[in-house]
Amino acid sequence: MKKLSLLSFRSFRAKLTLVLVLSMLFVGVMNNFLIYKFALDSQLDALRNQLMIIAQTAALTIDADTLIKVPLNPEGANTPQYKNIAQKLQKIKEINLPIKYIYTMTKTEEKGIWQFIVDPTPLDEEDASYPGDKYNVARFPEMLKGFDNPSADKKLEVDEWGVTLSGYAPIRDKKGKAVAMLGVDVTADDVYLTQREVHKRAVFVLVLGIIFSLSLGMLVSNRIADPIRKLAEGTRRIAKGDLQYQVEVKGRNEISELAHSFNEMAGSLSESRKKLHDYFYRAMESLVRLLEAKDAYTRGHSDRVAKYTEKIALKMNFPQEEVESLRKIAQVHDIGKLGIQESILNKKEKLTEEEWKIIQEHPDIGEKILRPVVFNKEMLAIVRGHHERYDGKGYPDGIKGDDITISSQIVSVADTYDAMTSTRAYRLALSKEKAIEELKKNSGIQFNSRIVEAFLKVLEQE
Repeated sequence: MKKLSLLSFRSFRAKLTLVLVLSMLFVGVMNNFLIYKFALDSQLDALRNQLMIIAQTAALTIDADTLIKVPLNPEGANTPQYKNIAQKLQKIKEINLPIKYIYTMTKTEEKGIWQFIVDPTPLDEEDASYPGDKYNVARFPEMLKGFDNPSADKKLEVDEWGVTLSGYAPIRDKKGKAVAMLGVDVTADDVYLTQREVHKRAVFVLVLGIIFSLSLGMLVSNRIADPIRKLAEGTRRIAKGDLQYQVEVKGRNEISELAHSFNEMAGSLSESRKKLHDYFYRAMESLVRLLEAKDAYTRGHSDRVAKYTEKIALKMNFPQEEVESLRKIAQVHDIGKLGIQESILNKKEKLTEEEWKIIQEHPDIGEKILRPVVFNKEMLAIVRGHHERYDGKGYPDGIKGDDITISSQIVSVADTYDAMTSTRAYRLALSKEKAIEELKKNSGIQFNSRIVEAFLKVLEQE
């Protein structure tokens, strides 16, 4: 298996496919990476712009005079001014669902330190901020800019409230002076969720690219290497004995001409083998007739079995070519009896146990006689299996049901019927009616019921 895999990998077709696929994959992956990077950057920029717009819009709804009247101490949260601003901020937050936090801040005399004015987060929650609570904004350059102009973080930032991306806008009084800053935050999870959509699209495009590369690579390599592969397959099939195999290579080039010559050669070999088989079957038929000529009781048995077999197969809609092969092998189904002593074959008394075992060897002997010249396993199985029973009580292998080939089951029915309606050394022939009764009785037990049904129709027509 390892040797076969190695040879497959080193084949012209495999190498050609690999080169084409890897080349297209490299181009596809590089393009996908650049597009993915651009999409991520564009997605982040779009989110930053959205946050700035929300912050700007929200800042315009806040009355600066009311905001600066909020006392910057915990008690300021109880004033009407605080509640008025907090209510507006809460509505803005509810309208813009991705927003996690919204708040206002103003500067202190200490550089880089600001303090909260209004944070609508319920005061009983752990992350709530009271008016006057200090906050170090020196860590965040974009927040510092937000007091004078709209701004937004260029990357995810980390503070006491977690990992967020924020947008900022100044709140101005009637004279246009910035008196406070309004900020809006979205959590990292929301950012990752947005980016995850980009990831999914990128993966989807990458998978499509891989599938496209594989498909196109295999298609191109097939068009180049497929004719050669077909010729190689034809050579293997011919070597295994399938002389009917034809190589189909379209086009008008040297390979198609070679395929045409190959098919002519296979046809000539097939015809030669057919003539050889015909000669062999005639020789075997002569031996079978010689065997039957010694026994007046079984004379013509093989001819009748072949005739019944042919009619059953036709009734079951077998292809004509298969029917012909089946008829020929049925003609010599008892060839193995050449290896059995005449004294046992023609014995009028009941066979001993030892003699019965010898009789049961004739299917195996017949298979061995035919095996050197009959390459069709189905045909050999008929000779070996025509005494097998549907219930598994036959010989020589004791197989049952569909493990017995359908052709063997057909010959079995034909053989049994002719044996029952022929006089033998050890008993008289049964009438046609009695034999039919026995077939019906053993349908589904000794015989395949479908075959029995087809044979009964044949007998009715006769």
